[in-house]
Amino acid sequence: MPNINKFLQTIKINAMKNTIYTLVIMFVNLINIQAQNKTTVRANSIDISDNLDLRAIAHIFGEAKDLEEFEKNLNDSAYQISNLDLNNDNQVDYLRVIESVENRTHLIIVQAVIERGLFQDVATIEIEKDRNNKIQVQIVGDVYMYGDNYIYEPVYVYNPVIYSTFWRPRYSPYYSPWYWDYYPSYYYSWNPFSVFRYRNHINVYVNVNNTCNYVNYRRSYASIAMHNHHRANGYERQHPNKSFTQRNNSATNRYELTRERDTHSVRASDSRNNTRRNEVSDTRTSKNNSITGNNATGVSANNVRGTFREASVKNDSRNDNREVITISRVDKKATIRSNETARSQGSVNSVSRTSESNKRSTVNQPSKSSSSRNSGGSRGEINSTRG
Repeated sequence: MPNINKFLQTIKINAMKNTIYTLVIMFVNLINIQAQNKTTVRANSIDISDNLDLRAIAHIFGEAKDLEEFEKNLNDSAYQISNLDLNNDNQVDYLRVIESVENRTHLIIVQAVIERGLFQDVATIEIEKDRNNKIQVQIVGDVYMYGDNYIYEPVYVYNPVIYSTFWRPRYSPYYSPWYWDYYPSYYYSWNPFSVFRYRNHINVYVNVNNTCNYVNYRRSYASIAMHNHHRANGYERQHPNKSFTQRNNSATNRYELTRERDTHSVRASDSRNNTRRNEVSDTRTSKNNSITGNNATGVSANNVRGTFREASVKNDSRNDNREVITISRVDKKATIRSNETARSQGSVNSVSRTSESNKRSTVNQPSKSSSSRNSGGSRGEINSTRG
């Protein structure tokens, strides 16, 4: 019986453990399902489009003598115009240039070489000459990379030399001979910068001698049709959920994203300035309060000092009064003493006068007695004579 009871208890314990383990697994699975169903939208501070500035491309294009030199300058490590690393191999992607020509329209496509046989358009340069021989140029960002209608029109101080090559007789469109793992001898890859460093670096090539004006429409309809036939989107096919509109829900293109960032930075700077102003005002208020406190302390101290002075003056006046009283008392005492002295002198004088009168009376009295005596004697003598 004891063995059976132990066996039953063991079965119960194992059953309880299995039940608890099953409940824990169900709870974890429920949490994972809820986490997968939950969608979080975040504002990205760094975007793919941060790594290639189209204004720098416009500058390099205006400085080149032909498209071959333009491609060389795009990939020259001395310039480091690009900072794109789409395949995440920690090396900046090589940018190749291909051209398509129809009549007076030249479409120049800049493509990132990602893998063998895999390319991604990043921008197009659309050049067209009208009937008045006026040339218009637009640098257009790829819709997947930069959003819809992200376009710059460069304004060059001097007509670029490269213009003269496009309308030569028997012109052959340029098509880059380079591809994955087959690059020119001057090229070697470099590690991408941080976005902040790239922005500071690329400012050297932006609006130095030339300017770029932003517009949101394409001028050349022929370029649009040509691009639809020659567009490469290998990276887009690999990552269909990473288009610009899906990366940035609040902006339709790179220009709006930049403005939104500027607005946030201005608000942040304003909030920082307001915080600093509040801190300064608080500091000034505390200083003013301390100064006021010191003034109040000084006033109270002055009041106390004034009180002490008044008290001392009162004490001095009291002391003066006491001195006056004392002097008056002394004077009274002196007067009393003088009166007493006078009285004593008067009594002495009276005594002296009395004594003098007494003396006088005494002197006078003996004479009287002697006279009386003499009269008596004479009388006795008379009597005796008579007898």
